[in-house]
Amino acid sequence: MKEFILASQSPRRKQLLEWAELDFEIIVQSTDESFPEYLSMDQVPVHIARQKALAVRAHVQTAFHAQYASMTILAADTIVVLDGRVIGKPTDKEDAIQILQSLSGQLHQVITGVVILDGQKEIAFSDITDVKFHPLTHAQISNYVDKYQPYDKAGAYAIQEWIGVVGIESIKGDFYNVMGLPVSRVVKALEQL
Repeated sequence: MKEFILASQSPRRKQLLEWAELDFEIIVQSTDESFPEYLSMDQVPVHIARQKALAVRAHVQTAFHAQYASMTILAADTIVVLDGRVIGKPTDKEDAIQILQSLSGQLHQVITGVVILDGQKEIAFSDITDVKFHPLTHAQISNYVDKYQPYDKAGAYAIQEWIGVVGIESIKGDFYNVMGLPVSRVVKALEQL
């Protein structure tokens, strides 16, 4: 499989792609992560991922980055959905605690949108995983936030950390999707190019 560009600064996506033994370069451009209100929940992260991919494509098509201009670009975005509303990244400690209290004992969806650009071809899809937390105490939540500082994570948690190991009652779907990338599905999509 040929080398591609990962349009994400997520250390988890980088790690997952390394585990899959893929060759890639990381190139990131800051993008607006807002989305039109009319989009269905499964299309929200696809829309954001597309904006990331397009921004990187525009960036690498400049003369300075000509060596990357023909490379495939992979972008992804992950959201958490509880009761039909998007739960984003927490703004601070209190917000993280409030988010986790709302997820405590509840079933929510983790949706990752993936966009792959290869020349004029685009592959886009989303993957949904259902996650249910055990009821968590305020002390457990506060301790997790203090120790792991999950401010860069949608839903204020990472499944591969303490809260995922101890706090999750069940998961239906791709575990790695909750980490930020449905890797096996991405590999299959890249193989189609």
